[in-house]
Amino acid sequence: MTDPPQSGGGDVPPNPPPSNFGLPYPGPQPRHREANPVVLRVTQTVLALLGALGAYQVGRSVDFGNLVGEWLQYALYAGAIIVGAMVGWGIGGVVGRWLPSRMRAIDKAADKRSAGELTVGAVGLVVGLVAAALAGIAVARLPVVGPYLLLPVVLLVAYIFTRIAARKHADILRLVGIRSRSTSTVPPRIIDTSAIIDGRIIDIVRAKFLPGQIVVPTFVIDELHRVADSADPEKRARGRRGLDLVEELKAAGEQRVQIRSGDQPGAEGVDAKLVSLARDMHGAIVTTDYALNKVARIQGIEVLNVNELANALKPAVLPGEALTVRVIREGREYGQGVGYLEDGTMVVVEGGRSLVGGEAEDVEVTSVIQNPSGKMIFARRFGTA
Repeated sequence: MTDPPQSGGGDVPPNPPPSNFGLPYPGPQPRHREANPVVLRVTQTVLALLGALGAYQVGRSVDFGNLVGEWLQYALYAGAIIVGAMVGWGIGGVVGRWLPSRMRAIDKAADKRSAGELTVGAVGLVVGLVAAALAGIAVARLPVVGPYLLLPVVLLVAYIFTRIAARKHADILRLVGIRSRSTSTVPPRIIDTSAIIDGRIIDIVRAKFLPGQIVVPTFVIDELHRVADSADPEKRARGRRGLDLVEELKAAGEQRVQIRSGDQPGAEGVDAKLVSLARDMHGAIVTTDYALNKVARIQGIEVLNVNELANALKPAVLPGEALTVRVIREGREYGQGVGYLEDGTMVVVEGGRSLVGGEAEDVEVTSVIQNPSGKMIFARRFGTA
């Protein structure tokens, strides 16, 4: 076997990078730590002030007058304060670049917890601090090691109380007469653009067949906005309909629908961002996109396909039953006519070519074929071989 010929154009790379749209999915890209300018400057300013204040306190504890004389002591004070501020500014730069990633981690952790769990955990922290203060009184009186054990004991007791309160939040709420609205670990449902434009998700939510928190990321809304601003009239209509359906989804889902702001660093394209967000939130993607369905499942993400739900709810049609279908076009084979049921199922009618544009009444079902793209029914007119 010979190798395929290489492209002769010098401007085309021999191995183009894989596309982020479709298979194979390139996987999450390495995330670069990006500093928020506001957080960075505030952190540097605060730590610079703390450094200057600390240097001033150290300078007051040292008698510079006896060391260098009364005239130079003020210069040394000023120099120590400037050095302390510069050290604080440098440390603030490191901390300010580290804080945004920690804040995102806190946001992701909060997304996985219910409001009841967070509230009871906070109350447990307060109770733990009170208990730690009482225990600290006894620990502080221990000879030699007492002062050194005080901080570890306070942290340990506070953590234990917070952990127990968070794990048993549902039982604690029931003890005080409050029923938790979310006692099951249902993963959040992340809605894809295709599922919003499809529209059937609204009826599913209203019928209470989609439990758990419903998340609509802002990058999905941004994509709907871009489609709504398209020059293509058909795309523009679909985008505007999608934006209207987001409002209907919020009304249908009541308090369960959350518009989640923020982006997924390192992920390019809406599909890759959805997979990355579902992985971070341990959630499931709701979609009608066949390609996204396959890509997400390859990555180990749970997918709820609206089309699969619709296929599961279709009424069963058995061979030998009679149907009435409107034939709208000719089939591939000679004499065939093609029509569709109300749910969109294709019906191929043998001998139905002459009925194009009319109704084929009481045609007999001969076979039903189920494939990944949907269901197809073959039928024939009575009296035909």
